[in-house]
Amino acid sequence: MKFKILGNYYNNAFNLPATTGPLAVENIITRACPADLSLNLWNAPVDYRDVDRVIESANAGFKVWKKTSQLERNNFLKKYQEELTKRKDEIALAISFEMGKPLWEAKTEVASVIAKVNVTIDESLPRIANKHFDNILPKTNGHIFYKPIGPSLIIGPFNFPCHLANGQILSALVSGNSVIFKPSEKTCYSAQLLIECFHSAGFPSGVVNLIQGDGEAARRLLKDKTIKGVFFTGSKEVGKKILDVTHHDLSKLVSLELGGKNTTILHKDANMEHALQELLKACFLTTGQRCTSTSLVAIHRSVHEEFITKFHDLSKKIIIDHPVEFAREPFMGPLVDQGAVDSYLLFMGMAKREGIQEIMRGKNLEKTKKGHYVTPSIHLSERWNNDSMFLHSEIFGPNVTFIPYDTIEEAIKIANATEYGLAASVFTKDPEIFKMCVEEIDSGLINFNRSTVGASAKLPFGGVKNSGNYRPAALTTIDACVYQMASLEVLSDEPEDMKSIIGLDL
Repeated sequence: MKFKILGNYYNNAFNLPATTGPLAVENIITRACPADLSLNLWNAPVDYRDVDRVIESANAGFKVWKKTSQLERNNFLKKYQEELTKRKDEIALAISFEMGKPLWEAKTEVASVIAKVNVTIDESLPRIANKHFDNILPKTNGHIFYKPIGPSLIIGPFNFPCHLANGQILSALVSGNSVIFKPSEKTCYSAQLLIECFHSAGFPSGVVNLIQGDGEAARRLLKDKTIKGVFFTGSKEVGKKILDVTHHDLSKLVSLELGGKNTTILHKDANMEHALQELLKACFLTTGQRCTSTSLVAIHRSVHEEFITKFHDLSKKIIIDHPVEFAREPFMGPLVDQGAVDSYLLFMGMAKREGIQEIMRGKNLEKTKKGHYVTPSIHLSERWNNDSMFLHSEIFGPNVTFIPYDTIEEAIKIANATEYGLAASVFTKDPEIFKMCVEEIDSGLINFNRSTVGASAKLPFGGVKNSGNYRPAALTTIDACVYQMASLEVLSDEPEDMKSIIGLDL
């Protein structure tokens, strides 16, 4: 095994479930490197009995942490940042081996993890500063206190196994909540490295907890009454399952960051060379495994043939290889697992059956080391077809479909046609067109002459429709980590004349 799984983390210690003897667990998750299937990365034993232990630890940690001063909390986060910086190369390698993104890209993810500490303290924390109002009523001051909601469960994704969960963990912690981190079962080791950094930073016992496991482990955590915050990043289907489990528990705050079927509008007056570069990244970075990847391009009919030809030529130059052990540094690595490959190829067949033109075929790619490699794919649909499952579905692979349009109103209609509303972008020289798109497109993010990928940690990040439930992440994650308590303070306790009370027989 390349990596060693230490087990679940609670009460400030790693606890490895037994794999032999009378207490041995039967469920063991194994992980092979998606870029080299001959390389076994780790085995992770799953012990559902640890769910209760983790919850008890988080409850005990919350009692201590909520009383810890803000200055102390911030200092603990800065110590964590120091530990991350020491181990940044190790974490980047783990991400690349586990989920397959090229090492250069994994390094940018780790840099974001490190930088997020400063953003959380400097940019997010002021959003929940207590507020005070003089003379809000006669002889009365008013106050708003922001209080932590309680032990919080963070269920992380595989595509950004450290960055996305880290942002939610930091917001929960800085606002006084204890956390339980349940990472994707595909990226257990990357998650463990984050927790090792928290451990080295010396957080009080029970404040930070980790449980490795599958969907059943998450379901058991979700059902517990003492878990007050739930933060999930992943697919729409899993998000709905979370709501099914939690919707009767009114004490739980559930924050969902779900999928996307993101549209770029490419108008006839756009700088085409700039758009080429931006769209190549938007469609194929992370092998298309970003919730903000561009899936649809509504392109003005007058430029679509020339642009698609250039985009196809550029796409054929993409280097696809092992994320770490490469001959030439790749733009794309493999898909995350065989299930992702099967799904991607299934969609390729679906497009063909629906009569959507194939410009570049998505297929398996043989490399020196056997892995889950595929080629990018490009399709052209002569019009939007509301009955097309291919056009509506989130493919989560390196695919883009171009759809010509004649009027900007038609392009906006295409952008609004799917059940998702995460990200969109508009390429044009006309600010009025962008203004119209901002007003008319139902999306949590909409960019102007910039692709749909690459959000800012200093802005909200989240979608509408089936892309989320109106609790955006990034800068504003912290809003879902607290509740507001109102307070009225009488400035003088001298009693008034009793006769001022109407209805007393004095």
